[in-house]
Amino acid sequence: MTGKAASGKERKERPETALSETARESAASSAAARASAASGTAAPATAASDVTAPGRAAAGDATGGTATSPGAVRATSASGGAARAAAAPGATGRATGASSAAARATPASGKTAPDRTTTGTAAAGNPASGGASPAAGGSGGPHNPGQGTHATPPSRDAAEERAASGKAAPGARASGNASGGDADAARENADAGKGSSGNGTGERNSPPGRPGGRPADPVPYDDRERLLSGTHHVPHSVLGAHPVRAGVVFRALRPYAQSVAVIAKGLRAELHDDGDGFFSGVLPLRDIPDYKLLVTYEGSEVETQDPYRFLPAIGELDLHLVSEGRHEQLWNALGAQPMVHQGVTGTRFTVWAPNARGVRVVGNFNYWDGTGYAMRSLGSSGIWELFVPSLGEGELYKFEITRPDGSKTMRADPVARRTEVPPANASVIDESHHVWRDDEWVAKRGARPVHESPFSVYEVHLPSWRPGLTYRQLAEQLPAYVNDLGFTHVELMPVAEHPFGGSWGYQVTGFYAPTARMGTPDDFKYLIDALHRAGIGVLMDWVPAHFPRDDWALAEFDGRPLYEHPDPQRAAHPDWGTLEFDYGRNEVRNFLVANAVYWCEEFHIDGLRVDAVASMLYLDYSREYGQWTPNVYGGRENLDAVAFLQEMNATVYRRVPGVVTIAEESTAWDGVTRATHHVGPGGFGGLGFGLKWNMGWMHDSLGYVSHEPVHRKYHHHEMTFSMVYAYSENYVLPISHDEVVHGKGSLVSKMPGDWWQQRATHRAYLGFMWAHPGKQLLFMGQEFAQGAEWSESHGPDWWLLDPAYSAESDHRGVRDLVRDLNAVYVREPALWERDTEPAGFAWIEGNASEDNVFAFLRHDAQGSPLLAVSNFSPVVRHEYRLGVPDDIPAWHEVLNTDAARYGGSDVRNPDPVKPEPQGAHGRPASIRLTLPPLATVWLRPA
Repeated sequence: MTGKAASGKERKERPETALSETARESAASSAAARASAASGTAAPATAASDVTAPGRAAAGDATGGTATSPGAVRATSASGGAARAAAAPGATGRATGASSAAARATPASGKTAPDRTTTGTAAAGNPASGGASPAAGGSGGPHNPGQGTHATPPSRDAAEERAASGKAAPGARASGNASGGDADAARENADAGKGSSGNGTGERNSPPGRPGGRPADPVPYDDRERLLSGTHHVPHSVLGAHPVRAGVVFRALRPYAQSVAVIAKGLRAELHDDGDGFFSGVLPLRDIPDYKLLVTYEGSEVETQDPYRFLPAIGELDLHLVSEGRHEQLWNALGAQPMVHQGVTGTRFTVWAPNARGVRVVGNFNYWDGTGYAMRSLGSSGIWELFVPSLGEGELYKFEITRPDGSKTMRADPVARRTEVPPANASVIDESHHVWRDDEWVAKRGARPVHESPFSVYEVHLPSWRPGLTYRQLAEQLPAYVNDLGFTHVELMPVAEHPFGGSWGYQVTGFYAPTARMGTPDDFKYLIDALHRAGIGVLMDWVPAHFPRDDWALAEFDGRPLYEHPDPQRAAHPDWGTLEFDYGRNEVRNFLVANAVYWCEEFHIDGLRVDAVASMLYLDYSREYGQWTPNVYGGRENLDAVAFLQEMNATVYRRVPGVVTIAEESTAWDGVTRATHHVGPGGFGGLGFGLKWNMGWMHDSLGYVSHEPVHRKYHHHEMTFSMVYAYSENYVLPISHDEVVHGKGSLVSKMPGDWWQQRATHRAYLGFMWAHPGKQLLFMGQEFAQGAEWSESHGPDWWLLDPAYSAESDHRGVRDLVRDLNAVYVREPALWERDTEPAGFAWIEGNASEDNVFAFLRHDAQGSPLLAVSNFSPVVRHEYRLGVPDDIPAWHEVLNTDAARYGGSDVRNPDPVKPEPQGAHGRPASIRLTLPPLATVWLRPA
């Protein structure tokens, strides 16, 4: 079940929100104590400090105590105890030189001797046998040495600085003891004593301010140290409620609290203050009751669930699937998941960090101090888990990870479904409330294979298409604009969260979160829903090739290479200064495969265009000799990446029928769009993509049109060579963002000549592109011949379409052409139905280099033809003879890029053109056409 965010009474149960302003102000004065705690030494109290700092006494220290080994009682001189007591205004004196039992029985005695283990403590996760289960309660911060003044948690910035410097959390201090004496006698006295909880039925309550029940055995020294330092693997085995011989022992870690009481039906019992934020007590109960904690802070009293009384909120099957790398809905197993667990509303946190010595949750809810929020390790899975009651959507959080070397780091959640707006980088608990209304679209999108369907794509960079618009505002404008132009799909440049806007989204840190720059995940779903209801498919750029090195994200996530390859040569991407994923590791491969499924299932994405595939496939990509290691067969193929891409494609197509995956792959790798089970000449099965960007066509054709017409005859082959390999893959013809940035100029600015010739060649090129076998993709701004390069800072130059601008008609004419290209394209199956079949294309004239003319036929599944003729010279060619089939009685123009309404010279073939029995170009009949200058003409049977 999935719970909703806590509110009302439940929200009041969170102790962190109850801390007073006075307590917050005292946080600064406790900085010295916290710094000392981080180093594990005693912090000298000063008159300016509101917090006592009872540290562990070293041999020969000023207290006169002697150093002892862990587990032994630490003796502290009376003078040392008095000094520490005096240092804390309002703190009562500590018992010194007396028995441990007397010290523990005194509410103000504070620290206990760490020499005994709790009687009857059992394995974590089984309350019946003494174990406890996940939950996080209380708040972390400076230690509570007794009943004195209590400080508040540090700020978020201080917490992150502490983690970045590798220091321990404020609560991570050695636990010294002001009490001495015989520990065995103390335990005997404690077991024999009578608690104030009465007969075990809970009918008698302890008086306010006085501990109830018997004192509990002290937390073992090792457990205490590890809990305070954030390195405990099973905090639930110590904290929470556990059956013991004398009843039930309750333990809580509440560093800011002045007192903690256990409350249940008919029961209220104060716990003993054991110092350093620990509270404990043994109540003579037969069973663990359904209880809560009543926590008193300075100026407030808060009732809350005990976070350490819950069983794990993730199942064994989930853990098994994650370890095997086969959890296809990983986002439901890891990250922050609002839910109802054991009848309580809260959020389950899970994170994969197998090398960590400890993990704690930090966030706004605990003032970025995780002392009281230690997570438990779930065995060999490497997953850490904690259920935090009464915590819901909208809360900021991170994971505080203790690395293998003992240093600490604050990390965003790798599976966070929502983030802060960059440059802030915390994760945000999220729960979707969007109700989809695109059932009709989803049901029909897989009715026809994509390579046999019309597929015309408008590529968009959402943040700059209309700068400043939110997802919901874009939903009011983008679908209408794209629909008016007739594109069948939009392709969104990466929307997954990225810290640097100048990367255009290609350096991702939040793989499961749409960027917060334009709204929430539900807002993004609203945009996709609107596009679907307008009849427009949504493709998304997906970047599994690499990730940035930000020290709060994936890089060395738990202190060692985890998501990246452990071999530094394999890990470092030579071109972009980023890190490459370790595709051979089960959990990493699962992280990426599930991420592809996530966008398609949760956001109804219709297709993924996978970025930089070539950099994944080759071990020597952009690497010189000696900078890479061959695979096990001595080759340069990255076998792990091949297996990952095959698994990703197979999984997406199996789970989400009707979607398409598209590879941006710039080499001649065999079988990019071949099925994974079909082995090719190279010995590899196909990668399994549905489509592949035809980078060769893009490079060659742009090179051709960039030459002056008089020189194009020397480059004629650049326009025809694509047909040599056109059917080796299922291709998309891309004029993408990469071709209109970094000094390359916009599409129209690549064309030579004056402004009229540039626009004419631009239009002729688009007509040639739309008629060529393959699907089409055009980047925003090129649909109206923007002259400037694209910039993510301001987007397309929409002012060019302002009627007040003198050359507005020039740009509007190009946009009108794009609209008509799409309209004719969609209604002429010959242009898309047989894109991947050689029988769907036939050259008529491919060798007229002196004329700069290209002519070919396209055929639909029934054999009906469409004739496309392009003239890339600036002269009109009259009576130009072309061979045609003899079974077509007449041809008529359906599109002419030189039409006046597009800004052309309006040289046309207005009447139907009838074939003549004179053969040409190897065909029995021919027609004579008037070819406009720098133009493309489409004709179909009349």
